[in-house]
Amino acid sequence: MEQLKSIGEKLKDIRKLNKLSQTEFSLMIGVSQGALSELEKDKYKPSVDTVIALKRNFDIDLDWFMFEDGLNKSIEIFSVQVDDFESKFISNLRKLNLKDKQELEGILNLKLKSYGREI
Repeated sequence: MEQLKSIGEKLKDIRKLNKLSQTEFSLMIGVSQGALSELEKDKYKPSVDTVIALKRNFDIDLDWFMFEDGLNKSIEIFSVQVDDFESKFISNLRKLNLKDKQELEGILNLKLKSYGREI
C-alpha cells in the first residue's frame, strides 16, 4: 500500500515541480525561507493565508493538499503557473460555447503562424 504524503512533503513536491528554490517559493506563498523549511519538515501546519497563496499561485487541489483524499490525482497539475491575465482568459474562454471556442482557436492559430510558431 502506498504511504500517504504529509502536508510538508506535498509542499516540497509543489516547490520542486515548479523548479523553485525555498527562497523563491517562500516569497510566493508569503512565508520566510526558514518557516518554509519548518513547514516542509512538518514541524507545523501552514496558515490559512499560506494555503490561499498556494491555491492562487499554483492552483492546487485543496482536497489533495489538506486531506488524504485524491491519492490517485496526479501532482503534475501543479507544474504550470498561470498569471492573472491567463487565468482571466481561461475563465472567460470556459464561458463560451464550443463554436466560439473553435473560432478563437482559429484566430490563435493564425496569430501563431504569423509569428512562425508551431501550432
